[in-house]
Amino acid sequence: MESPKTTARLAGLLYVLVALITPFMMFYAPSQLFVPGDASATVDRIAERQDLFVATIIVGIVSEFLFVSVILLLYRLFKPVDDVLADLMLLSIMLQVPLAFLGMANEVATLQFIRGGEFLQVFDEHQRDALIMFLVYVDRQGVLVSQVFWGVWLLPLGVLVFRSKMIPRFLGIWLVLNGLAYIALSAIGLARPELRASAFGLTTPLMFGELALALWLLIMGVKLRSPSEAAQ
Repeated sequence: MESPKTTARLAGLLYVLVALITPFMMFYAPSQLFVPGDASATVDRIAERQDLFVATIIVGIVSEFLFVSVILLLYRLFKPVDDVLADLMLLSIMLQVPLAFLGMANEVATLQFIRGGEFLQVFDEHQRDALIMFLVYVDRQGVLVSQVFWGVWLLPLGVLVFRSKMIPRFLGIWLVLNGLAYIALSAIGLARPELRASAFGLTTPLMFGELALALWLLIMGVKLRSPSEAAQ
């Protein structure tokens, strides 16, 4: 059985890999493929950059598998601290996993519409563009729903980190704030989308909590608890 230190470093390594992949999926690829408010231009860009769109799907699948591995490793690491909180953490984020793969399936459907086919001949060009943009819109709105789960799972994780004494407590507080930031961004994006960019700028420092945890686990590992601390 792996020691807690080995589990922590492996979780940190995989978590850092996820953090390195995320900007490509969340920022770079969308900036290259989507033209806000212009359905026709967006369809043309995706058609021209199908390689980038396919890469986004593949990277997304890899990232999700890595993230699930991180979750399971963190669950193993923190379950001795509080099994109820650990179970809540696991359940909260695992509910998001089907949404992530559903979003990827939606992207595959978008690609099929872009490439065309006999079954699409019943639609004229404008109708096809509208359908493609609908799929894109559904996918991007799905991120707002996923953000709720990204935030909720960090709350029990932050408490576990704070109580574990294996990792500095300030990281636990940072994770809780990170989770609240995700939840706030989701609520603002759904209720007042015009304010989302400003809210994102204000909450950005809070959202480095996960990266801080990942780097700490990878570089510093964890401090093993004494038998008396574990009993308490």
